[in-house]
Amino acid sequence: MTSSVPPRDRTDQPWRSEGAPPPPPAKRKMPGGWVGLLLTALALFLLTNLVLSLFNGGDEPTVSYTEFSRQVEAGNVSKIYAKGDAIEGELKRKQPVPGGEGDYTKFTTQRPAFADDKLWAELTAQKVTVTAEPVVERPSFLANLLFSLAPIVLLVVLWLFVARRMSTGLGAGGMLGRKAPPKPVELEAGRRTTFDDVAGIDEVEGELNDVVDFLKNPQDYWRMGAKMPGGVLLSGPPGTGKTLLARAVAGEAGVPFFSASASEFIEMIVGVGASRVRELFNEARKVAPAIIFIDEIDTIGRARGAGAGMGGHDEREQTLNQILTEMDGFSGAEGVIVIAATNRADVLDPALTRPGRFDRIVNVSPPDRGGREAILRIHTRDIPLAEDVDLALVARTTPGMTGAELANLANEAALLAVKRRQQRVTRSDLSDALEKVQLGAERQLVMPVEERRRTAYHESGHALLGMLQPGADPVRKVTIVPRGRALGVTLSTPETDKYAYTEEYLRGRIIGALGGMAAEEVVFGVVTTGSESDLEQVTNMARGMVGRWGMSGRVGRLTAIPSDAQQAYGLSAAPATLDTVDSEMRRIVDECYESACRLLRENRDRLDALAAALLENETLDETAAYRAAGVTRLTKDGDSAGDSDGAGTPEGPGGRLPPPPGP
Repeated sequence: MTSSVPPRDRTDQPWRSEGAPPPPPAKRKMPGGWVGLLLTALALFLLTNLVLSLFNGGDEPTVSYTEFSRQVEAGNVSKIYAKGDAIEGELKRKQPVPGGEGDYTKFTTQRPAFADDKLWAELTAQKVTVTAEPVVERPSFLANLLFSLAPIVLLVVLWLFVARRMSTGLGAGGMLGRKAPPKPVELEAGRRTTFDDVAGIDEVEGELNDVVDFLKNPQDYWRMGAKMPGGVLLSGPPGTGKTLLARAVAGEAGVPFFSASASEFIEMIVGVGASRVRELFNEARKVAPAIIFIDEIDTIGRARGAGAGMGGHDEREQTLNQILTEMDGFSGAEGVIVIAATNRADVLDPALTRPGRFDRIVNVSPPDRGGREAILRIHTRDIPLAEDVDLALVARTTPGMTGAELANLANEAALLAVKRRQQRVTRSDLSDALEKVQLGAERQLVMPVEERRRTAYHESGHALLGMLQPGADPVRKVTIVPRGRALGVTLSTPETDKYAYTEEYLRGRIIGALGGMAAEEVVFGVVTTGSESDLEQVTNMARGMVGRWGMSGRVGRLTAIPSDAQQAYGLSAAPATLDTVDSEMRRIVDECYESACRLLRENRDRLDALAAALLENETLDETAAYRAAGVTRLTKDGDSAGDSDGAGTPEGPGGRLPPPPGP
């Protein structure tokens, strides 16, 4: 199992990195400087003290000693507190403030040093309480200090928060597209991906071993005057392991790995993508030797000037130009290698694939049977398998599946085992998971008796013609249980991987695909909508035979139809040629349909027997299907027909049989 992709450290950083050393801590520069902070804190301190002084002295007025003596003589003083010549007191009844506004109860006064009155005698006579504690309670020095410092602390915290937000590019600077230097994201604890985690594509590993060796021993290459390719382009169908290969190269060489998707460089503001490309390459150069991986590079690497779209086109071209400039600036001694991945290498700009840039193109194809077995062993390392599980058999029944699809198959089998409360994954779990992955989950659909009988004959037509056609793929399973969009499914897989297809084989596939419609016409005399997907498959195969693979004498040995399905149909051939292609397609399909009807009429008893077995059992595996039809099949190795099970390419209503690739 491979390690998880590390997360981004910043949302505005469009790449991830593995194995890069941590950068030195950046010193944050305080906006406005520390001098401004200190001046602001001092002003706030003085303002707070002023407010506190006004707050503390606003309720207790200072009265004259004469006024105090008068209140003592009048018997209106309840208690006093003296400290030296300073006296604090409290009246029994409110009195107006002399020469001021309002009334007062608590007061302060100052006894003159020259006073020679009988104050203590008068206080005793009036029964005034002389307390040992202050009458007027004032905040302590510590409380005053805390009140004074609290606003300053709040100001400093707010200042630091604003500084942090601005330094990470989320303030005004971030709004304008300016970003702080990025910090490499370290991979979580655990080993990195190496070639031990890659299987099934040994020939591609051989191509990339040169890159690994250069990163490990660059002096050997420099001594011979050799330069590594500026970039390596991995091209292949989705799910074949291009990203995994790039990570494995970096892990095998032990160098930092920067990965990004090309679409993440594109923004609405023109120029942001180019600046992000510069930033990414600068970061890689700092920690060289390193690897930069750009996934789905066709997003920004399409041929310039072709099909200019609305919005973002200038930004895409500027980003591409920046990538070209950065790659062209490499001297070969910087130790930075760019690896890119794409599913559409044919649409890339020629400037991107010229020597000096992506001058090495590596095709990553789906694995063969041995490769599929090795991939399954990698993805089942952490899955407990039962003794009856044969991964070689699973690999044999999964032709054309990529590494991602095989990983999904192993995971689905493990999920089924958990749902069934099992301790290990069994052979049945893998078989059911394969059917679910290729055909979809079973549907609880109650069909009328007549509809069910028609579906049984439809699938029997597919299966029987697949059994009778010489060289056809063996029928692995036939079912009339609804799955996905299909009311029934016929599964067949080849004995070995096929890389080239003969005209006889393709005609046999067309006859098998038309078997369902032919059976309905032979038995019921009607044609239903259940053959929609069958006709799509037939049309694709017939179009390829006539327009792409030169299997028509009238059209000749030329390509009349482009292989790129996104290209407008008809731009690569004259109208008369396209008319010929159409007539030849109809001729081939009509001939195959007549053959299908004739074979079913000649083997009507086998068709009826197979349909009856399907109605009784609903699902027939390979052995049961051949036995019910009365057909004996031998493999090329002389094995009997029932030595393998599982699911393969679906053929039938709602199934999908992709046309074979061109040689």
